[in-house]
Amino acid sequence: MITQTTAIRNEQGFHLRPAQMFTELANKFESEITLTVSSEDDKINPKSILNLMSLGIGKGTAVTISAEGPDEAQAVAELIAMIESGFGE
Repeated sequence: MITQTTAIRNEQGFHLRPAQMFTELANKFESEITLTVSSEDDKINPKSILNLMSLGIGKGTAVTISAEGPDEAQAVAELIAMIESGFGE
C-alpha cells in the first residue's frame, strides 16, 4: 500500500470541476484508492464524485491518498500531483 498526504491548494477546494477531474483520474487505475480527510478521519472511495462532493473539502484541508493494487504507486503519484497543481486553476 502506498500512502501520501498533501493539502488542497485551489481557492474553491473540491468543487464540481476538480472533483470530476479527480474522479476521472482515480477511475483509470485498477488499485483500490482511499481518500482520507485527516482532520475528520473521514475515509471515502474517491472513484465516486458523490463521495468527494459530500465531504465539502476546502482550501488548506489535509488529505491523504492511499492506494493498494497493481498500479498503486502511479495512482498515488498522479492523484497527488493533480491536487498539488491546484487542478489547473
